[in-house]
Amino acid sequence: MIFDRERIKALIPHRPPFLFVDRIVEVGERSIAGELDVTGEEWYFTGHFPGHPLMPGVLIVEAMAQTGACLAMQHPDLQGKIPYFAGMDSVRFRRPVAPGDRLRLEAEMRWMRGRIGRMSCRALVSGAVAAEGELTFSVGDTLPTDGR
Repeated sequence: MIFDRERIKALIPHRPPFLFVDRIVEVGERSIAGELDVTGEEWYFTGHFPGHPLMPGVLIVEAMAQTGACLAMQHPDLQGKIPYFAGMDSVRFRRPVAPGDRLRLEAEMRWMRGRIGRMSCRALVSGAVAAEGELTFSVGDTLPTDGR
């Protein structure tokens, strides 16, 4: 393990129950890989779907985005800033993610111009692609402290 959850929380503002990366296992100059253990105890399984629990696709995309944000937010110019999900293209879901799965989350930086960037992302279970797509992000200043 390269980063544990505490290091991840130092890089991105997400917190449980909306933090979808347990650990970062690989970091390169332009790529990163993380993992999420899907235990079956997560809040979303209560209604998605009773008797046949599956991780919602939008949360798989969010997990890929958070993993990519861990890569981007290591850049010295971006530390202390907030990563925002700005868009997605060509997202496809290839197989379901269920309790007991370990989701491997991969992101590769395609480009970054100023505070806007794009990554190619994949989520895999046991080496099989569960989801993939191109995710765009922007980086903003710190969150307001006046409750907005």
